[in-house]
Amino acid sequence: MLTPIAYGLAVVLSLFIVFIGTRFLTAPRAAAAGYGVPAAEGTGDPAYLTIKGVRDLTYGLVGLALIAFTSADAVAWFLLVVALAPLGDTVIVLRHGGTRATAFGIHFATAVILPLNAALLIAL
Repeated sequence: MLTPIAYGLAVVLSLFIVFIGTRFLTAPRAAAAGYGVPAAEGTGDPAYLTIKGVRDLTYGLVGLALIAFTSADAVAWFLLVVALAPLGDTVIVLRHGGTRATAFGIHFATAVILPLNAALLIAL
């Protein structure tokens, strides 16, 4: 019973990160607003938006590849390391004028869910 839940959550999280990365590459201004730090007017911070999109897309695809081709322990360690990204995102949103609700409700919550998912995978 634990196996489908642990892997299912890992797949959903990875697919969600793929979606976020793709959104930053295809609809960058909307994605930046959802992230919690809207893009600057005029230039729209194209480098920031592209970097964020590539980073998230890559993390999501690596997560899916690990799920498909490696062990639960490898996926768990990946999730533990990747949890640093939303933790950093929390700080970025707070330092750059984003709301506490976005910082903690989206980014910090993700930083908590990833290690919990890792713990489920290690328990397998």
